[in-house]
Formats: sequence, C-alpha cells, structure tokens
Amino acid sequence: MPARVFIDQALLPDTLIDLPPGAARHVQVLRLQPGDALTLFNGQGGEWSARVQQMGRSQVSVQLLAHEAVERDFPHHVTLAVGMPANERMDALVEKATELGVAALQPLVCERSVLRLAGERAEKRQAHWQAVAIAACEQSGRTRVPEVAPVRTLATWLSSKPVRDGVAACVLDPRADTVALPPAEAALFLSGPEGGLSDTEVQLAEAAGFRRVGLGPRVLRADTAPLAVLAHLSLRSL
Repeated sequence: MPARVFIDQALLPDTLIDLPPGAARHVQVLRLQPGDALTLFNGQGGEWSARVQQMGRSQVSVQLLAHEAVERDFPHHVTLAVGMPANERMDALVEKATELGVAALQPLVCERSVLRLAGERAEKRQAHWQAVAIAACEQSGRTRVPEVAPVRTLATWLSSKPVRDGVAACVLDPRADTVALPPAEAALFLSGPEGGLSDTEVQLAEAAGFRRVGLGPRVLRADTAPLAVLAHLSLRSL
C-alpha cells in the first residue's frame, strides 16, 4: 500500500506540486524515491494517487494523478470534550480517538485536572495534538482530519453553549444508571480527567443540556472511557 501523506492545500488532477516542508520531510523519512507511488489527502474528502517526481535536500516534487472519492470516516459526527489526562495519555487519547473516527476534540481543564495548560504552553500542546491527529489519519486511512480545539476551562466552554439543536449531549458519569448511548447522527460526549468530574461540574453540564450516562459497572480511566464510547459507536455503525 502506498504511503499516505496529508497536505493542507487545494489539489488538482494532473498537476506537479512541491510538497510543503512537513510533508516533504515525511516523504524523505520514508525514503521514497522518484517513481515511487504515494497517496495524498487534504481533509476535504477522498484521496489522490500521486507519484514522486523529484527528491532534493529539502524539496520534494510529486505528480498528482487521479482523485478517488473514497470515504472511510465515521458516519456520525462525534465530538469529545475531555478533561485532559496527564503525561503521555492525552497524546494516546488523541491518536486512538482519531483512529476510531472522532470528528472533533475539545481539551478541557477541570477542577480535578492534573494537567493544567494556559497561554503559550496550551497553544503549543494544541498544535502538537493536531499533528498527532494528522499522523493518525495518515496511518488509519481517514480522509478527514478531526479538529483539536484550543484548550479551555470546563466552565468557560460550558458558558459558550456547546449543545446545539439535533446533537445528543452526554456527560460520562460512572454513577449514572443509564448505559444506553444515543442513536443520534451527531453526538457530544463530555468526559472528566483523573478523579472524574466534580458534582458541581456534572450539575453545570446538566444545566447546559447534557444528560448523564454510565458505561457499566466498572470505573474506566480518563483516557479509556471516551475511547470505549467511540469503539461502541463504531461497531454499532457497521
């Protein structure tokens, strides 16, 4: 299977283009040579067959061939709003959530959050997580890249009224009796950090239009619960 490379620009058939620096480095790391096939996608749907034309020290030229209107993304628009787990767990959460089809990710700072980011540090981590999502799309065959939103506090995010008409909004709470997940075509799931959401935060979420749902008798980790939801919805859509 040809290597898959994301490129954030408009693509047209039968054109010769120079890859931007990040994509060029990716191709060089893969040690592709002139004449080798690769697949490009720009997140706007489908993917492009292409062929390496020229390799330089920092420049890589490729010939675009044909567009294939393939669609491998999740049939439902699912957004995860997550209290960021600490250390490398957020990286893994972004990667696996992307593989499982999430459409958007909202990193949150909650009352019990261990990882607290703001200002330049938050911007750098957002950019890093967006790169993680792109790499996961390249690996998994997705043609649309989920957006990783800027880091926000839970209270600020809830005050922006994130629950829209036609969107099933659920807050994951291990104390909730309801385990049924909504069949809606668009869903928004709020999940807490290590230690979970506080009672006050759950109440704020309910006031904002979320309903409490559980995921069974076991208490799942902060980086496991949202992935369990995505895996369930992904299998249910087959």
